[in-house]
Amino acid sequence: MAEDLLSMNKDLTEALSPELCASRIFEISGTKFDPDAAADLWPRILKHKWLMSEKLRRDVGLRVACIDFLENIEQANEEYMAYKRRDILNEMGAQTIRKEIWDTISDSQPPKQLVQRKIILPLTERDLSKKHGVVPPKTIIFFGPPGTGKTHFAKAIAGILSWWFIEIAPSMLMVDGTERVGANLHVMMEKARNLEEAVIFIDEFEELAGSRDEANRVDKSITNEFLKQVPLLKNQGSNILLICATNYIRHLDTALLRPGRFDCIIPVGGLNEDERKTILGHYLSKLHTGEIDLERIIKMTSQFTPADMEYLFQQVAQFAFEKELATKRDYRVTMETIFEIMPKIRPSLTDEIITEFEKDKITYSRV
Repeated sequence: MAEDLLSMNKDLTEALSPELCASRIFEISGTKFDPDAAADLWPRILKHKWLMSEKLRRDVGLRVACIDFLENIEQANEEYMAYKRRDILNEMGAQTIRKEIWDTISDSQPPKQLVQRKIILPLTERDLSKKHGVVPPKTIIFFGPPGTGKTHFAKAIAGILSWWFIEIAPSMLMVDGTERVGANLHVMMEKARNLEEAVIFIDEFEELAGSRDEANRVDKSITNEFLKQVPLLKNQGSNILLICATNYIRHLDTALLRPGRFDCIIPVGGLNEDERKTILGHYLSKLHTGEIDLERIIKMTSQFTPADMEYLFQQVAQFAFEKELATKRDYRVTMETIFEIMPKIRPSLTDEIITEFEKDKITYSRV
């Protein structure tokens, strides 16, 4: 209903000339405006009428809405935008993320240090950033092998900033068929630009911004649309952070990887022993454990990604649950449990994957 009313207002606005807008406002409120100024005010007055009617649950007269708007222009605009943002947040499936998720990432992990220095601190210490001319980034790419924690990083950033987290999946843009992906992307990003304090996350970015060298007509149009949208988002004054993630950095269009579109291109790879210790300790703390040799588990998981470790402990937890259910006795997870489950988990990383990632780090990283 709200969209219908706004559409009607838009149609009405387009039918009025600047002179007619000025005449209409004068007729309603007794206030004279230059025609060009009146043409700018008239659609905002109509939106204010709609908003007042929505809040009061009854139709508010145009005269009342017009006078109220002219007396409280700044506040009226803020109220309308806040109302519009709530609608957009609901429509886009915005989530709140707990701050604690940031603590599940080891402080020694290089991407966390970069994110802290380049993103979190400039956004939370704005006065100091402004003093030294530091411009907080607005567009970021995380790249690395599958399961290395790129989505986790994006959520952790939203959590530590206390911003909304909105994920735009390529499948969401394909609901009307591949021919409409570019148009749907345009609409989605236009809505996102109206938000404040939001992390917009796009996973599998290569599906929307692949290289145009060998792409078909549709894929080229999608990449072209993204090339247009990124600068528009960066030029917004609002607090929006676009984070894109890809497992295949080499597949992205080179125009997106050049300076000017994405502020940071950050590698997220395998974990060292300290980093695995943080994650393993987090999952072990959630289990009913007996004697555990954490250092030994750390050695055994050298090619495990964060997603692999999460899956490992899901299986361990299920195993312990079923054991106690079957035996009717208290069951504690021990190293014997880990030895039983570990061989069933195939690590995501291989020597070949790690080697290729190290090459990509040198070629594509920009922080």
